[in-house]
Amino acid sequence: MKIHDTILTTIGKTPIVRLQKSVPMGPHKYFGKVEFFNPGGSVKDRIAIAIIEEAEKRGDLKPGGTIVEATSGNTGVGLALVAAVKGYKCVITIPDKMSDEKINTLRAMGAKVIVTPTAVEPEDPRSHYSVARKMAEITPGGFLANQYDNNDNVESHYRTTGPEIWEQMDGKVDVFVGGAGTGGTLSGVGRFLKEKNPNVKIVCVDPIGSILHDLFYHKKVISPPQPYKIEGIGEDMLPKNVHFNVMDDFIQINDKESFLMCRDLLSKDGMFVGPSGAGAVVGAVRYASKQTKPLNIVILLPDSGSRYLSKAFNDSWMKENGFLESPLQLKTVGDLIQDMKSAGELISAKTSDSVLSVIQILKDRSLSQLPVIQDGKLIGVVDESDLLFPLASGRVKPTDPILSFVKGSVIMVDLDEPLQKLTELFAQGYVALVNDRNKKLRIITKIDLIEFLSKNY
Repeated sequence: MKIHDTILTTIGKTPIVRLQKSVPMGPHKYFGKVEFFNPGGSVKDRIAIAIIEEAEKRGDLKPGGTIVEATSGNTGVGLALVAAVKGYKCVITIPDKMSDEKINTLRAMGAKVIVTPTAVEPEDPRSHYSVARKMAEITPGGFLANQYDNNDNVESHYRTTGPEIWEQMDGKVDVFVGGAGTGGTLSGVGRFLKEKNPNVKIVCVDPIGSILHDLFYHKKVISPPQPYKIEGIGEDMLPKNVHFNVMDDFIQINDKESFLMCRDLLSKDGMFVGPSGAGAVVGAVRYASKQTKPLNIVILLPDSGSRYLSKAFNDSWMKENGFLESPLQLKTVGDLIQDMKSAGELISAKTSDSVLSVIQILKDRSLSQLPVIQDGKLIGVVDESDLLFPLASGRVKPTDPILSFVKGSVIMVDLDEPLQKLTELFAQGYVALVNDRNKKLRIITKIDLIEFLSKNY
């Protein structure tokens, strides 16, 4: 058994695992290059040690120096890991859209973390790129790793990741799929694989909102950069390490399908993968769907889902961002009505009824709201709380009519309307009416909706 002198010599030689249940059955075979087996938890460990050791050789980084980098998190973790072993200080700038897990991991590893705004141009002095450059400039012994433009990034993948894939697949690889943040992985692996077999296709998955897809196909930006939730891939500028000449195709992916694939990969194949790797799986499947010849497709899985527990694997966050449907979107008015007690006589009040008599009806029927009829038409509802407090304080008499307490405009809803529609109507002060499947008129109150959601959320 080989004993490693430091954790750094365990970087690389990550396994390839075949994906089965999370991808379609058919002629194509999908294989994941599991980069979260690296000690720092991501593919970026490879470039971290390469960039630092090459800088040491050139004399750009001297003992006691400070490593500075702009990163979406994973490169920062890799650099902090190497810095800890080699005795360097580490300063990381990171956009505020990145997960808390990444930021906390960086701090736990001893890095100084500067969080910067996401929605600014790369040249903006507040961007994580600009702040990193400034920190490297003003810090004595500062060295900017510059993963976006430093060719040591590309070369590390040409020397390690590419040969590993070729050897592990016994040369039987038809397509390599991954995202491009710095571009180093696709450029380095792509160059190596194409030297071995010019027919190997290199496919880049690009989040909608990134400009790389446009630059590859149109040589200019057609759609301006927009924010997106996937971390680590896609860009709002063109890094020097994105070598389009070794790439054959770009597949656009969106946030929702990528975050949902994170869950599929874990629940179906036991692969705890982050959104960028999951997005690469989505893109690989989309690419393969247009191919007729059976293909062996290797997909880069850059990091672990453990860095996205507060996002991809958090139901509340997923629902807030529209990636998981809530009962308000999935369930209908008809579902709510079916769940309510069977329809009998529509209990109502008249505008001339007294406060005391209406309170008695509410008490006897265990209701919180009561529809109010005037001239045979429903004009609104009266609410228990609106009657009790004025009555208890003496502002109204028990014999006063309820007319002044009637509130809400009435609107008819259909059985197939989503419950989201009800929440919008209630927020606007409407009272909802519906004809049930027996053609009986039903009133739906806020309490009805709350009770239904409490059982189905």
